[in-house]
Amino acid sequence: MTGRKKSSSARLPFLDWTRGAAALVMLQGHVFHSFARNDARGDSPYVLSQFVGGEAPAVFLFLTGITLGFLMASRERQGLTPFARWWAAARRAFYLLGLAAAFRIQMWLFAWPAPWTDLLKVDVLNCMGVTILLASALAIFPMMDRARHAAVLGLAITFAAPVISQIDWTGVPAIVRDYIVPNKNLFSLFPWSAFIVFGLSAGTIIRIAGTERLDRVMQWSAMLGVGLIFAGQFFSSFPYSLYSKSEFWLDSPNLTFLKLGTMLLILAAAYLWNTGDTGWSWVRQIGTTSLLIYWVHIELVYGRWFWFWKENLTAGQCAVIAVILILMMLGLSVLRTRKRNWQWQSLRQTFAPRELERVSGD
Repeated sequence: MTGRKKSSSARLPFLDWTRGAAALVMLQGHVFHSFARNDARGDSPYVLSQFVGGEAPAVFLFLTGITLGFLMASRERQGLTPFARWWAAARRAFYLLGLAAAFRIQMWLFAWPAPWTDLLKVDVLNCMGVTILLASALAIFPMMDRARHAAVLGLAITFAAPVISQIDWTGVPAIVRDYIVPNKNLFSLFPWSAFIVFGLSAGTIIRIAGTERLDRVMQWSAMLGVGLIFAGQFFSSFPYSLYSKSEFWLDSPNLTFLKLGTMLLILAAAYLWNTGDTGWSWVRQIGTTSLLIYWVHIELVYGRWFWFWKENLTAGQCAVIAVILILMMLGLSVLRTRKRNWQWQSLRQTFAPRELERVSGD
C-alpha cells in the first residue's frame, strides 16, 4: 500500500461522503436560488430545494470543526506544548482567511464594475477563519476538557444569538456588525459559528474514542440527533419563549438544534453506508474537493456566465441544470484528483528512486 493510500484511509471515508452529500445539496440549492423564475419561488419544488439546501452550510461548518478537533488532538499526541497547539490551530485560521480574501477578490474582479464593499462580504470562509482563530484557544486544554468546553461554547453561541439580534448596533461599523449580528444574507458568527465549535467537540470525541469504538460513537450520534430534532420541534411550537423576540429562520436556537440533530443523523447514516466500502464513490469524490467545487460553482451560478438564465427558468429546467452542474463538478473533481496524483507520482519518481534502490539492495 502506498503512502498516499494510507493518507486517504486516514481521512475517514464517511466524512468525505458527508461533505460530498452536502455539496450536492448545495449545488442544486444555488441553481434554484439563482435561476428559478419569480412565479416559481412559491411552489413546492423551489421551497423544498431551499429548505434542504439550507442544511449544507451547517454541514460544511460542522465538518470543518471536526477536522479542527483532529488537528488539535494530533498535535497533543505529538507532545506539543499548549502554545504550539494553539499556533497550529491559528495557522489553519489564517489559511482560511487568506482563501476567503482571495475568493472575494476574484468574485469582485469578475463582477467589475462592482462596489468595493463587496470585498468585505462575510462569506462562509470568513466565518470559518474567524471562528477557528477564536476557538484556537481551546487547543491549550487536554482533549476531554476541550470536548466539554467546545460543547458549552456552542450552546452559549446558540442561546446568545437572539439576544445579539435585539441589541442596538447603531454607530457600530458595518463590517463589525456583519460579522456579529445574525443576518439572513451573511454568515455571521451568531449563530453560524456554533456549528464549528460543536464540530470541534465531536471531532475531539472521535479521536478520544478511537477507530475501535467508532461504532458506539455513531450510535450515540444517531440517538442524540433524534433527541435534538424532537426537542427543536417541540420547543419551536411551544407557546412560551425565553426571548422577547426571536425569528425562527434567523437566530432561533430551535433551528440550530434541528440542523445539528439532522447533521448527527446524516453523519451516523454516512458511517453506516460507508462501512466496508473500499471502492470508488462519486459522492466521496466530490467531498474530497469540496472547496474547489464551492469556489468554481459560485462563479458559474451567480456570476455573469449564464446571465440569460437568471430568474428565468421553470422548476423542471432548474432541475436539469442542477444535474448538468453536478456532472460538471464531478468531472472537475476527478481531473483535480488525477492531477494531484500525477504530481505525487512525479515527486516520488524524482526524489525516491535512490532510496528505493538502497532499501531493495539491503
